[in-house]
Amino acid sequence: MGDVDSSSGSSGSLPKYLEHLSGDGKAIGVLTSGGDAQGMNAAVRAVVRMGIYVGAKVYFIYEGYQGMVDGGSNIVEADWESVSSILQVGGTIIGSARCQAFRSREGRLKAACNLVRLGITNLCVIGGDGSLTGANLFRKEWNGLLEELAKNGEIDKDAVEKHSYLNVVGMVGSIDNDFCGTDMTIGTDSALHRIIEVVDAIMTTAQSHQRTFVLEVMGRHCGYLALVSALACGADWVFLPESPPEEGWEENMCLKLSENRAQKKRLNIIIVAEGAIDTQNKPISSEKIKELVVKQLGFDTRVTILGHVQRGGTPSAFDRILASRMGVEAVVALMEATPQTPACVVSLRGNHAVRLPLMECVQMTQDVQKAMDERRFKDAVQLRGRSFEGNLKTYKRLAVKLPDDKIPKSNCNVAVINVGAPAAGMNAAVRSAVRVGIADGHRMYAVYDGFDGFAKGQVKEIKWGDVGGWTGQGGSILGTKRTLPGKHLEKIAEQMRSHSINALLIIGGFEAYLGLLELAAAREKHEEFCVPMVMVPATVSNNVPGSDFSIGADTALNTITDTCDRIKQSASGTKRRVFIIETMGGYCGYLANMGGLAAGADAAYIFEEPFDIRDLQSNVEHLTEKMKTTIQRGLVLRNESCSVNYTTDFIYQLYSEEGKGVFDCRKNVLGHMQQGGAPSPFDRNFGTKISARAMEWITDKLKGSQGTGKKFVSDDSICVLGISKRDLLFQPVAELRKETDFEHRIPREQWWLKLRPLMKILAKYKASYDVSDAGKLESLGHHQATSQGEPAAI
Repeated sequence: MGDVDSSSGSSGSLPKYLEHLSGDGKAIGVLTSGGDAQGMNAAVRAVVRMGIYVGAKVYFIYEGYQGMVDGGSNIVEADWESVSSILQVGGTIIGSARCQAFRSREGRLKAACNLVRLGITNLCVIGGDGSLTGANLFRKEWNGLLEELAKNGEIDKDAVEKHSYLNVVGMVGSIDNDFCGTDMTIGTDSALHRIIEVVDAIMTTAQSHQRTFVLEVMGRHCGYLALVSALACGADWVFLPESPPEEGWEENMCLKLSENRAQKKRLNIIIVAEGAIDTQNKPISSEKIKELVVKQLGFDTRVTILGHVQRGGTPSAFDRILASRMGVEAVVALMEATPQTPACVVSLRGNHAVRLPLMECVQMTQDVQKAMDERRFKDAVQLRGRSFEGNLKTYKRLAVKLPDDKIPKSNCNVAVINVGAPAAGMNAAVRSAVRVGIADGHRMYAVYDGFDGFAKGQVKEIKWGDVGGWTGQGGSILGTKRTLPGKHLEKIAEQMRSHSINALLIIGGFEAYLGLLELAAAREKHEEFCVPMVMVPATVSNNVPGSDFSIGADTALNTITDTCDRIKQSASGTKRRVFIIETMGGYCGYLANMGGLAAGADAAYIFEEPFDIRDLQSNVEHLTEKMKTTIQRGLVLRNESCSVNYTTDFIYQLYSEEGKGVFDCRKNVLGHMQQGGAPSPFDRNFGTKISARAMEWITDKLKGSQGTGKKFVSDDSICVLGISKRDLLFQPVAELRKETDFEHRIPREQWWLKLRPLMKILAKYKASYDVSDAGKLESLGHHQATSQGEPAAI
């Protein structure tokens, strides 16, 4: 466990470089306000524990602003155990309410009085733009309110001096993802999980009966949920408030639905945001769409309105990690704040936590609504941000196929191949590549069973309709193998020649990366390999150099998190039990580490951070201490290859022996269930977008070389496409070589190791948390893509 010392308990003394964060004598109030969202509890837990870790007092403010105005038993000091076992619970345990009183000055006067009496001058608000705007107004008025209270004799003069300013940090909890400046708000991913579960279930019944389903999802003013779920399930049509259908949409939609039926497609799915409108700002309801389809086409049509199901259920792994990161960052921001610091909101850009000025974000969010009211729909889409715009562009390209005579032919053949172990989301990536390729005028070829099948000539042309319905399928429909091309170079070159393949898209894991290196090395000998080649990372292990994320890792993480939730529940009945769970990942500790963060584990053993018997000993002692509290269970994750000798059995036996009389032990090896299952919304969406982008790159490369018989021999024609911090980058494999540890099949530097201390702090260890990245307030427009990258919106 590296830099952890075994003394559990609150901070006492902070590590040197965290001393400026000392919370001595500071008090933080945390509240959830507005509509609830899954993951709010994870954020509350992180704020409470990080607050205690830096030595501050943390108070729950129950029932949002209403509790702040009412005071009394609504404002209660929280301790470490108050937030135990809430990570996996949806909604918010401290309650949320819409509050009229806080909108008036006398309401805010009462609130200020209640806070100041407890010395609370730091507020962490988790809610939507309304809640955050309220907090900012409160912050501006704070000094005036205190002076008024002193004048009325409700507080003494010293209090006005001592608590002269209020710090406010916001986190956006909203399932609609309707807040500008952040790629994902807390709760959005979980809401998508609920929607996709329903769509997957509806698809099977719709197929049986050849029905059309109209699905209404939440989003009064924002179409994000509708758009992403349409992208993730390959819906036939989608209605959004930001981008109304053009005049005459009724005919167009019916034409498209009947064409799909004619092509033997047995079902149609239409997704409608509850706030959908036409270009005249008149609402388009799901009932109206149903009537239209029945009247014009006579199709058997059903409406399903999802409603509050979308807000419920347990938070997804993504939301738990997002909320935990944001919560810790919020406390750091509060501790660093001065009277001059404007209210900020902690948010996510690409894969990077940032702080943005709260009012700039709120202003921009309101500008979207204004643009929609004034029917400036292009502006509305643009203001929503890069994530939304990119999704809309991709959806349009993949949903509607132009007639063949309208597509200019490129006379190029492009092959798609899956390599390595199966990963959920591979099929979504193949579908997206095939359709974008066809739309760009290429002939698309599918290679079955990896390089093995390539050598044997299992190559077939694949058409637009062949990939319908693929997004929700787990595993790899094309088939995938771990075989590397090195053994079969002659035969593969021969296949490339006989099918005249002009470019290759490889979707796979570490083997795909090694395969690319072998093909690059073989270019001198075989000119067939002198074509553009690009790899899209897809592996549950998330161990591909050149990308922070790979397709399939999110699905595996959700499987691990769900399983850990169940296991923790079984332990809470028996009391005093510790579970040791082995995860996959080869030598890469991503799944163990992030699974530990999402499931609230006490420790996670990984290869990247060597540990010895002393660390195991300190973990046992830590768990022994924990059993004396009200939280009488432990959870320990171990990556399958973290140590040759400290095997899962060894650790299980050690814990059993050392914990005798204090706790008993159970072990669980999760195995291949981590590779299976239907892909999560994140993996469907990520696979679809990144693969479409890879195909665009291929098209750009081929455009420049048409008819010239040009050979591609330069390094930049054989790349890995990945997300790095905030950018989407194409990186030549030749350059990635030096960043790779080939023996252990992992990148030399891994971004998620920075989140290690987060897990330890939240599990009550003293770890050193690196805050060097944080602390700079950025402006909204700040993100300009770096020289070679483009913004990556997750």
